[in-house]
Amino acid sequence: MASYGGFTEFNSSRPKKSYHFDMSVFDQELKFGNFDAQANLETNYDLPYGNISTTGPARSFYDPNAYPSQECNKDKRPDISGDSIDDYNDEPPLLEELGINPNQIFQKTLAVLNPMRAVHHQILQDTDMAGPLVFCLALGGFLLLNGKVTFSYIYGIGAMDCIGFYVLLTLMASRSKVTFGAVVSVLGYCLLPMVVLSGINVLLTIQGSTVGLATTGICIIWCSLSASKLFVTAYSMDNQQILIAYPCALLYGVFALIIIF
Repeated sequence: MASYGGFTEFNSSRPKKSYHFDMSVFDQELKFGNFDAQANLETNYDLPYGNISTTGPARSFYDPNAYPSQECNKDKRPDISGDSIDDYNDEPPLLEELGINPNQIFQKTLAVLNPMRAVHHQILQDTDMAGPLVFCLALGGFLLLNGKVTFSYIYGIGAMDCIGFYVLLTLMASRSKVTFGAVVSVLGYCLLPMVVLSGINVLLTIQGSTVGLATTGICIIWCSLSASKLFVTAYSMDNQQILIAYPCALLYGVFALIIIF
């Protein structure tokens, strides 16, 4: 029985083998290259860039004239004339480039709040959509505070009523051309009293109270008077305000029902 590294061989009948390791390989001397001859080479910096020779001594690739000086020449700065600066100053403001006129928005809002106020017809014919979009979002936000998700009703009913009013005003107005954008703008701005009514409904319960119903009626009349006055002024429809105020009252009455119920 033989033992190798802690393991015991039980079959003692096997012939014993001897192992011989040849260590002559490690007796050879390691020969390194002689680099002493290259240490005496001199570097020539006068050669141009890219002149490479494979047969001669080692040469440098550096060329001091290959790259221009990085110093900034103040005398060569671009001259900015006064004309170019004036061109930048003459550019219109950003809101005007986007088609948003805060002055016209303010004037239309005052015209809605005060139906008896005189407004120029050029302002009313402007297709401004910033105010109507804000008022529609405000109305939907106040209704959302009451637990009513009515954005689809607001935009759906509003779109159908705008198309109906466009057809009606096109048939009634004979002196000036009716544009769809102006109709949408006026009806959207006149939605402001309904926004006020929806804000009151957040604080107080309008449904079932006499004061709430009276406030609703006042808001409907307010919206219809404002819209009819703006349409009559914009399209020069003299003595036709009552005919336009009736469909306006029906339109804003639908929004009042959405707010109350």
